[in-house]
Formats: sequence, C-alpha cells, structure tokens
Amino acid sequence: MTEEKRIDPWGSELVDYVHLIKEFGMEKFPEEYAKKLKHRLFERGMVVAHRDFKKVMERIEHKKPFIQMTGIATSGKLHFGHKVDIDLFLFFKSIGAHSYFAACDIDAYTSRPKIKSMKEAKENAVDNVAHALALGIDEKEIYVQSQKDPRYYEFAFEISKRVTENEHRAVYGSVDLGKVSANILQYADILHQQLPEYEGKMPSITGIAPDQDPHARVTRDVAQRLLQVYDIELPSFIYFMHQSGLQEGKKMSSSEPDTAIFLDDSPAEVKRKIGKAFTGGRDTVQEQREKGGKPEVCKIYELYKFHHPDSKFVQDVCEKCKKGELLCGEDKKMAIEFLGSFLEEHQRKYKEALPKAKRIVYGEGKK
Repeated sequence: MTEEKRIDPWGSELVDYVHLIKEFGMEKFPEEYAKKLKHRLFERGMVVAHRDFKKVMERIEHKKPFIQMTGIATSGKLHFGHKVDIDLFLFFKSIGAHSYFAACDIDAYTSRPKIKSMKEAKENAVDNVAHALALGIDEKEIYVQSQKDPRYYEFAFEISKRVTENEHRAVYGSVDLGKVSANILQYADILHQQLPEYEGKMPSITGIAPDQDPHARVTRDVAQRLLQVYDIELPSFIYFMHQSGLQEGKKMSSSEPDTAIFLDDSPAEVKRKIGKAFTGGRDTVQEQREKGGKPEVCKIYELYKFHHPDSKFVQDVCEKCKKGELLCGEDKKMAIEFLGSFLEEHQRKYKEALPKAKRIVYGEGKK
C-alpha cells in the first residue's frame, strides 16, 4: 500500500469522506436505513458510510439483540467531538444493544507520546469516565482496559499472532511498538464480547469516524482468521462525520484547546471560543443581509447539526442564515446560550459522578 493510500488514525487533519469511501471500500450509508433510525445523527446525514451494517439493521428491525462497542483513549479531556460518539452509543443502547464502553488507558499510554505514565492515563480515565457517566452511560457498561479480566488479555495475545509485521506496516505505515500494542487491544475490545464467556456469537456494531477505518479493516481481517478457532460474526462498523474544529481545516482536538469546546469549559471559555469561531458570514453586515451567509462552512451551524436536539431549530438557522436574516453575532449569542445551558447541567452531573468514576478506574470495592 502506498503512502498516499494510508489513513493516519492518530492525525489531526480532517479527511475527505468521499475519497475514503471510494478508495477503501466502505459503502455509503443507505438513506432507507437512516430514515428508520430515529436519531438526529442519522436524520441529518451525519452517518456517512458503513461496513456490513445490514446484518445489524436486520437485528434492529426484528428486535433481536446485538452488541455495540465503543471507547475512548484516555489521553486528555473530552470535548464535543467525543460526545458525538457517546450520543450514538446511547442511541443504540436505547434500541436494545448489549453495550460495552471501554476506557482505554493502556492504549492512551502506549500510543500517545504525550502521556508519560500509566498514572497520568488513569487520572485522565477518571475524568473521561465521569463525563461518560454524566452523559448517560451506565456503570455496568463501562470497563477500563487495565482492570479487565484475564480472559480479555489472553484473547489479545491470541489476536497478536494473527497480525503480521508487514500487514501492520502496510496499513499504518510503521511498526511503532506502542501503537502496535494499543492496536492489538483495540481489536480485542471490538471482538471479545463474542467469546462464549461474554455474549457469544452475535452481530456487533462500532461507530467510528472515517479516519479510524484502518482499525476497522484490520479487526475484520483478524476476525476472519479467528474463524478457525471461534464461531464469531465479523464485526460491523458505521462511520460518522468527524466534527471539525472551531477553525478551518482542523478536527476538534484535545491537543489544540482552541479548536474545541470541552465538556469542562467555563462559561467564559465558551464565550471566548465561540466568539473566535469561523463562520460563513460575509465581510460586512450589508453584504450578508443582501447575499446571505454560508451555513455549510460555518462552525456554529455545524455545532447545531451535531448536538442541538431540535431539528426544526437547526433548519431555521440554516434558512435564516442563507436569506441574510440571521447575522453571525446573533447566531453566536444563541450558541453560547445553548452550550452554556447544556454544560451547566452536565458539569453538575459530572461532579456527582466523580466518586463512582474513581471506583471504576481503580477497581476499588471489587471482590
């Protein structure tokens, strides 16, 4: 595989979704499925592609159980880009998924140079898990990699014999041992639920951004090889658009604080960041009144599309912007109020969840 055809799942640049779908064999997410899945991320076209989702959709339509798994590398603070993944997780939970949420502290330490110790990764995990609990994930659905049971690690070592150095280099461009070990655990995270000791054979779904597709492809290849030993389903994946940062051309990133609205941001920080956010406004008020704005490139409108619960509100903002009836200053004021209201309640729940998060991460109270 040439360098041009690789995707960097640890990178910070936005990716071309159309190119990825065509180049790497993903399928465009069917509109008929999106209409049946009653959640804003599907209704607003934020889920763009899939691998083998049909069998999961059949389980949903026939009200049969299926597995879902997602997780977060505990490498920093959570922002609204992470919330997209959790929102999708909560939706699948609401329609009957057997749900697993991984706090990936080992992954964070081994694959992120900025994380200098497991102690730091675990401290981040406490923060991340508290936010996950505050957003609505149940304690029983959360596990921490470093606290997982021995069978999980045994399975990870079984997986390690089914990925070659050449394959890893071809997909990821390197064989950095920290990232190799993190990837092995990610494959185990996605597949271990189908072992007899857990759920057994069952269709599974993991929601990811398209830049994480290298992990999806290798996981499915590994699952195919494991069929010699285990009776499992190849895992399915859906791909949601990556929420971009508040400036042009960047993801929301914990490494670049001004690109993101974090779940622990103060009202003053929210106001400052929204005030500096890139919009689709014109050079002057008069020009915007006459020509209208460009919501398709506006970071404020994008925030609404991903996170505002009222689709009519989102549509009205789009239409008024295009007609020049809504100016960027007014739009930013509404965004500050929306985010401030949400974060005030969320941060209250976060504080209440912290003691429970510490017990989960450090295994306190386990027999």
